[in-house]
Amino acid sequence: MDFLELAKNRYTTKKYDSSKKVSEENIQKLKEILRLSPSSINSQPWEFIFISEESLKSQLSQASEFNESKIKECSHLIVFTALNNIKKFEKDILAYLPEGNIGYYNQVIKSQSDFEIKSWFQKQVYLSLGFFMSACASLGIDSTPMEGIDNKKYDEILKLEDYSTLFAVAIGYRDPNDTNQPSITPKSRLDIDTIIKTI
Repeated sequence: MDFLELAKNRYTTKKYDSSKKVSEENIQKLKEILRLSPSSINSQPWEFIFISEESLKSQLSQASEFNESKIKECSHLIVFTALNNIKKFEKDILAYLPEGNIGYYNQVIKSQSDFEIKSWFQKQVYLSLGFFMSACASLGIDSTPMEGIDNKKYDEILKLEDYSTLFAVAIGYRDPNDTNQPSITPKSRLDIDTIIKTI
C-alpha cells in the first residue's frame, strides 16, 4: 500500500480490541522509528515511554479524561515527553551535536526566554508524532493521539523529573465495531483547493 492509501485508511481509533496485542517485533520497530525521528538541529529533546503493564495503564487512564476506555483497551500506551531542564539540554548536546549545530542553538535559540526555549523543545516532540503515526499505519497498527490527559498527573504517576508529558498515543488493533473507522464513517476533510496554494 502506498503512502496515499495509508493516509486515506488511517484514522483516530475510538475503540480497541483488547484481546489483540502488538507484537514485540513491531514494538521494537516503533522504538527504532521514534529514535530516528527528525528534529531541528538534531536536538532530540525528548523521551518516549512505552507502557503495556495493565495496572499502570489503568492508573494513567484515570488521569485521561474522555480517553479512559481507549487506554484500558489498547495494546500499548506511548507517552511523549519533552525535556524541561534547559541546563541539562545545554550540557547533553556537547556529547552528541556537532559544533555548527551547537552554534545555531547558542546564537538563535539560547537568547530567548525559558518559555520560548521549552516551547521549541516541545515543537520537536510534535514532529515525532506525525512520524510515529505514519509508521503505525505502515505496520497495520491503529493509533489514537491524545492531548486530553492530565499532564501533571501523568508526570507524577511516571515520576518524571527532567521531562514533562506533552501527550500520549494509544496503539493496538481496532474493534471491528468501531464506528469511527473510514469504512463506517467516511473521513471529513476540507477541499484541497481550500488549503493548498500553488504559486
